[in-house]
Amino acid sequence: MRHRCRVHKLGKPADQRKALLRALSTQLIRHGRVTTTKARAKAVRSQVEKMITLAKDGSLASRRQALGYLYDKQLVHALFDQVSDRYGDRNGGYTRIIRTIRRRGDNAEMAIIELT
Repeated sequence: MRHRCRVHKLGKPADQRKALLRALSTQLIRHGRVTTTKARAKAVRSQVEKMITLAKDGSLASRRQALGYLYDKQLVHALFDQVSDRYGDRNGGYTRIIRTIRRRGDNAEMAIIELT
């Protein structure tokens, strides 16, 4: 049972799961949309929304938190510069998950996660 278990395990140990989510978050912020499995898209959604919320705050402490999480330093600076005019009036809901066809090899549910 997974009653009150709020972490998406993704079938990986904690260090691999953290690295996967960091990489997907970095790619999503860099490219604007990523095609992945539905479970991974749901897991990365909360991390990306936290990064955008940190960027909306704009303080030095939030910038350092984002630099510690995302892999690209220039990407963090660009995110902090652009996020205020793009998401300034919105309280959450920065991403959209669109389900696509299942993957051919193992029939996994696929999805596109994109920034709105």
